[in-house]
Amino acid sequence: MDQAPPRTMTASEGANWFFRGAATRLDLSDDLVTLLSAPYRELHVQIPVRMDNGELRVFTGFRVQHNGARGPYKGGIRFHPEANLDEVRALASLMTWKTAIVDIPFGGAKGGVQVDPRALSVGELQRLTRTYVENISHIIGVYRDIPAPDMGTDARTMGWMMDAYGKMHGHSPAIVTGKPIPMGGSRGRTEATGKGVAIVLGDTLQNLGRSRLATRVAIQGFGNVGSHAADAIAELGCRIVAVSDVAGGVRNPDGLDVPALREHFARTGRLEGFPGATSMSSEDVLYEDCDVLIPAALGEVIHADNWERVQAPLIIEAANHPVTAYADHQLAQRGVMVVPDILANAGGVLVSYFEWTQNIQQHRWTASRVETELEELLSSSYAEICARAAEGLPLRSAAFDVGVSRVVEAVEIRGIASSGVESLAA
Repeated sequence: MDQAPPRTMTASEGANWFFRGAATRLDLSDDLVTLLSAPYRELHVQIPVRMDNGELRVFTGFRVQHNGARGPYKGGIRFHPEANLDEVRALASLMTWKTAIVDIPFGGAKGGVQVDPRALSVGELQRLTRTYVENISHIIGVYRDIPAPDMGTDARTMGWMMDAYGKMHGHSPAIVTGKPIPMGGSRGRTEATGKGVAIVLGDTLQNLGRSRLATRVAIQGFGNVGSHAADAIAELGCRIVAVSDVAGGVRNPDGLDVPALREHFARTGRLEGFPGATSMSSEDVLYEDCDVLIPAALGEVIHADNWERVQAPLIIEAANHPVTAYADHQLAQRGVMVVPDILANAGGVLVSYFEWTQNIQQHRWTASRVETELEELLSSSYAEICARAAEGLPLRSAAFDVGVSRVVEAVEIRGIASSGVESLAA
């Protein structure tokens, strides 16, 4: 859409804004727009957990299945105090377009639990995870809906989920992805999202004719995605000039030694205090003087009130929806290139797909095969989006056009006119 979106919107309204722009460009019928604007199913569950001190606490959880026309629902589960239904709804729809963009046979879903996992003991966290799986088990399945890690969850969490589901339905490794390797996880899954961000960055710099060695990169977030992105980007030859996490960050215009920074973080639990670097706030990294900004933490960190302070001419969205619709529009007007999340962070779902297929085939790929397949599929998807963008569209609009058109094709092939909405349920 050419007009500026509202300054403030909910997460799901923002995701729908971009979808409706694609719907207009693709000339979709009103019926298709109505159908694809809303999730197929939303589940809201109570999660009672007996705490270590004997207290009973009840947590709130969600699982949203947006669309299953192209295959089983696919999407991560986040444990975060601010997880809410609107956010999960938005992320589920983005997963629908993301899996279509990289052309893998999945639909889109997302899950969330309102909890700070750092405030729970290991036992409490495990009980919460197992109860959550029990309460959503009737809508997930190896060929129905396959969860994965997200913010606040990891391989260990997925191992618990697999075991909880297996106790009810039998041994089912393919029920979740992102598992520990001894339980059927794929080599390369942990670092896949961050490595994918680096692959997309490398392709972007090549398209722009920019030298990797002359490129200065700032990264907000040093969790699983941000830290692995920093590793892979440093290997490209780019200079990492600033990094932050929730507690603060560090900068060095001459470049940070990423392996040494990782060692410092592992030893101290914080980025601040790293020798040879200046401390900074977590938010200030967004305004760093750099060539590339990579938001790899929370969503909506660049918004109506701070987009003007962003200096980077190129943004690679490693986090989910880190730039609001309004800020995205304003940055585009200023000439800032934004590589959208539905492409830039798709490395994780690609290797999740590899893991799922390995589990079904009961066969394990080598690490080199995983890496080769990841780069090939991600780069080919990027090239396709760039070809669409060459028609005069921003990369985000081009990506939505590609993803939405593929989902619509599947909906129409399934015979929506004669079979109804039920045909979209995996």
